[in-house]
Amino acid sequence: MKITSNFDSGNIKVLASNEPLDIQLAINNDNESEFFQWFHFRLESTPFLQHKMQIGGLEKSAYPEGWDDYQAVASYDRQTWFRVPTSYENGTLTIDFEPEQSHTYFAYFAPYSYERHLDLLYWAQSHDACEIETLGETLDGRDISLLTIGEPEEGKKKIWITARQHPGETMAEWFVEGLLHKLLDDEDPHAAALLSKAVFYVVPNMNPDGSVRGHLRTNAVGVNLNREWAEPSLEKSPEVFHVLNKMHDTGLDMYLDIHGDEALPYNFVAGSEGIPSYDARLESLENDFKAALLTITPEFQDEFGYPKDAPGEANLTVASCAVGEAFKALAYTIEMPFKDNANLPDPYYGWSDRRSYQFGQDTLAAIVSVVDKLR
Repeated sequence: MKITSNFDSGNIKVLASNEPLDIQLAINNDNESEFFQWFHFRLESTPFLQHKMQIGGLEKSAYPEGWDDYQAVASYDRQTWFRVPTSYENGTLTIDFEPEQSHTYFAYFAPYSYERHLDLLYWAQSHDACEIETLGETLDGRDISLLTIGEPEEGKKKIWITARQHPGETMAEWFVEGLLHKLLDDEDPHAAALLSKAVFYVVPNMNPDGSVRGHLRTNAVGVNLNREWAEPSLEKSPEVFHVLNKMHDTGLDMYLDIHGDEALPYNFVAGSEGIPSYDARLESLENDFKAALLTITPEFQDEFGYPKDAPGEANLTVASCAVGEAFKALAYTIEMPFKDNANLPDPYYGWSDRRSYQFGQDTLAAIVSVVDKLR
């Protein structure tokens, strides 16, 4: 029997693995950080033999409440990820599983590999409407890549989308993949309508270093990028530094920052009602966008989410608040669950890569309802 995480986005620590029914594991912290929650490993063992894998110490994880009612995902082919019997008690996550193959992958959510990220970038570049630009380098020397989609013209709106500031929130890049496939479909009516009126600026992965390292929340040096938007630096957060500079170069009329939430089993948005410049215009745009999403997809809801900030009390180090304030623009954080969508549960897959992909396409369609009103 062997357990390894020596691959892209792998993360696990083997404490004991002598018996299939007594496999003791732990999750490594993000580098130079106290955050940990993401796991991704491979089990090599005997098919049709019952295994009990216990991941301990989770009472000190980044979001202990995220383990309640959570089911881990597994895959034999690294393409289809399904939920497996999982329980949580007293800081220990227990996965009970009888593999059908000799090698099985397990993860916190369906992984989105760095190679798939590169494939997405260069698939997009092959379309006439899209250009790729390297804005700078991460601390580990990886590219910070921007896709520009549409022909910049006088009067066109500028719509920015970023994903995976928190690298373990892989559903965010699945979302972007779905959005890009729809936006670059020459026969899609929503794409045609939007590209006649807007240019899209898309960063599919804000944090490639953390993604490859198997981090939950931080970059190569343990910095939470979504707390760097007030004063980003080349020394600590070049990812935010370069993207924010580019936003100021292009201008911005709408911004969506794509995330995943460990605890809440719903899709929801978090707005910028606490920023100093929030007014009736921004409130109307927010309401129109939410109404469109509610009409387009039953995966979205507006009952459960984060508490709203009081007027003037927004955290301006957070991307959606900082950008909303700087550009006086519609700016939303979009959150998806690591668990299942409690309103539309799927016991076999839960909330999944495929549903994230579709939600990205549905969200693109919802932008049609607000694009004419952005300025």
